Amino acid sequence: MTELALLSLGLLTAVFVAINVGGSSTGVCFGPAVGSGVVSMRAASALMAFFALIGGVVVGPNVVETMGRDLVPPSEFTLAAATAVLLFTGIGLALSNYLRISASTSQIAVVAIAGMGVALNVLDWGIFGFILTWWILSAIIAFWISVVVGRYFYDRLVSVLDFGDDGDKSAFGEYLVIGVGCYMAFSAGASNVANAVAPLVGGGESIAMVPAVVMGGVAIGVGAFVIGPRTMDTVGNKITDLSLEAALVVELVAGTIITLLSLAGIPASLAIVATLSVIGLGWGRATRRVPVRSDVAVGELPQEERAKIREDRLNMYDLGTSRRIVATWIIAPVLAGSLAFAAFGAAVYVGLI
Repeated sequence: MTELALLSLGLLTAVFVAINVGGSSTGVCFGPAVGSGVVSMRAASALMAFFALIGGVVVGPNVVETMGRDLVPPSEFTLAAATAVLLFTGIGLALSNYLRISASTSQIAVVAIAGMGVALNVLDWGIFGFILTWWILSAIIAFWISVVVGRYFYDRLVSVLDFGDDGDKSAFGEYLVIGVGCYMAFSAGASNVANAVAPLVGGGESIAMVPAVVMGGVAIGVGAFVIGPRTMDTVGNKITDLSLEAALVVELVAGTIITLLSLAGIPASLAIVATLSVIGLGWGRATRRVPVRSDVAVGELPQEERAKIREDRLNMYDLGTSRRIVATWIIAPVLAGSLAFAAFGAAVYVGLI
């Protein structure tokens, strides 16, 4: 295969990955807003496309540096190696999008690169361990912040904001949720554009940084329109019942965590952070303390009120959907990393590398 043909294949593979990244990330960015009825799926896709491109261009290069030049030596990212890693990343993402799950795009991409690094014995385990540590910490932080808000502060938040009772307040709440969703889309572009272009940029010969992140950002926008509605439906409608206030909490928690990590050059998992925030908020709401007057025991509440409490506990947190999401989070990165390790290990064994 000529170098031009191989470069074309690499660029096409990068676009394929970015489209799948866009489809997956749109679910976690605008799923809450769509699920609460604030914005249509088409409008959400358009907002995702615009703000992800901005995030990819402004902050994305920080994460590209980490993934393309720190995890493994840049010299290892030959054009063929970069194309192979992107192909395995795309397979993992395509699997998750087929299952309508907002997968961890960063995890899939990083583990695919790590699979290559282990096979070639060039992986920087210190950098990989540092990234892995922040994956765990970001998930824990997002979950427990949302649990605490859902259990102890959510009812008070609803009372203070009071979006549903006044026309002006409701409109303000909708604009606020959309605005924070755009903030999350910016974070998604900043964190996830590297998943599609870092291997090509890392070698230093295939494509320069700025054209790469622009190409990745545009392709993420295409994915927002083509695949995004599927993952928005899962995140917004099948995990927990999201109100305007709940969507606002999820977007603020996830967007802030991912933006801070992206500025530090850490390829964080937007899907895990945002989805665990949704799950944590739903679980916190389902197990929240019941505010009752001191002279009324829980058992003495009217039957209709007790039934409403039981309904809340059942409907605010869908355990079955959450289990399916967690399983996909595990399977997709393992699949990408295993394929990369097997392919590069076989190439070493037969003397191709």
